[in-house]
Amino acid sequence: MPAAVVQSGTYTVELDTGWDVGSFRLDDTLKGVLDNTTYLLGPTTQYADITEYVTAVQYKRGRQKPDDQFGAGTLTFVMRDETGILGPYDSSSPYYDPNSNQPGLAPMRRVRFSRGNEYLFIGTVIAYDYNFELAGPNIVTVNCADDFYKLAQAYLDEWNVTVETTSQRVASLLALPEVDYTGSTSIEASSVALGHDSAYTVQDGTNALQYLGQIQEAEQGRIFMSRDGVLTFQKRIGTTLSNPVITFDDNGNTPYDGLTVEFDADNVVNRAQVIDLTGATATANDLASQAKYFIQTKSIQGSLLDSSEIQALADYLIVAEPEPRFTAVQTRFAMLSSLERDAVATIDIGDTIAVQKVIPGLNTSQAEELSIEGIEANIDFQSGHRVTLYTSPTTIVYQLILDDPTYGVLDALNVLG
Repeated sequence: MPAAVVQSGTYTVELDTGWDVGSFRLDDTLKGVLDNTTYLLGPTTQYADITEYVTAVQYKRGRQKPDDQFGAGTLTFVMRDETGILGPYDSSSPYYDPNSNQPGLAPMRRVRFSRGNEYLFIGTVIAYDYNFELAGPNIVTVNCADDFYKLAQAYLDEWNVTVETTSQRVASLLALPEVDYTGSTSIEASSVALGHDSAYTVQDGTNALQYLGQIQEAEQGRIFMSRDGVLTFQKRIGTTLSNPVITFDDNGNTPYDGLTVEFDADNVVNRAQVIDLTGATATANDLASQAKYFIQTKSIQGSLLDSSEIQALADYLIVAEPEPRFTAVQTRFAMLSSLERDAVATIDIGDTIAVQKVIPGLNTSQAEELSIEGIEANIDFQSGHRVTLYTSPTTIVYQLILDDPTYGVLDALNVLG
């Protein structure tokens, strides 16, 4: 049953046992009792609630920096097994599948982790490590990954691609018979065009997840698995309508206990080069930045972009000046109100948050609105939930409000919502 974690909320870990665990079963002394109200005619869910055994959960999704590629999100949880019921050898375990003579708690089973009614992670068990202890309960560590793991196991046949945008190419990739992705998707329409002649033919044996990463590199958006298991494509990151889902500060709003500030010359890109698969090259330079910080180049070779798109990407990659910014914010649920815990728990990649920091010794504060790039959480069932949000800068615009002295002015920062 769901477990109440100290000063954090109620959490549930569910594992697909591989068979129908909740239905009426003939000749079973428990599930075969006529007129019982618990085990009804199935089929019912294949998920078993195993929260009672869990002592800790850790999950990571997304990326730490905007230049990083998105990989598979991971979930690890630890269980205490007092009786051996979770082991792979106990055929009397309620999680054992007598039909196939297989343990229910095994690799490649589906897993769900939720807080209240909100999923925080959905994926697949990759490794199930059972450690027999000479004294005390046995310890079970379960390592899981989201559905990017499935794409990482898929390899493409030779594919003669057609004229498509990046969002259309993502949909085409997922529909290929050798990929056959059947999960939920949320694909934002993009206008960025990909090349399509013989130079762009996808070679036999290309990894599906790596090719998805090439599409993301061409788009410069986000491709990730959401917290509720939806494969999500977001177009090229640009302006963001000011609408933070939560505001962190040290003076009355949602509190935090860790804030990382980055002010790094390595973030400067004053020369950008993009080379497509035909060999066409586009270059962008910021000469003033080069004179100030010496030449710092970002190069993308073998881009999937159509030749007409590569100059726009080179221009987009230029970052002429280093600027200090908040790169990560941490908070403990024990510090938060109930409503704040609900809001922080459901933050997802691509959301906008606001962070305000009072500068010690100065009569001022620094306020920034930031996009979420990655999420890392640790939940100890005895001490609570802690989360780190990795962020990126974003250009904020505001919804136009008629007759407002600030937001009613027609300019680049006030837009139709």
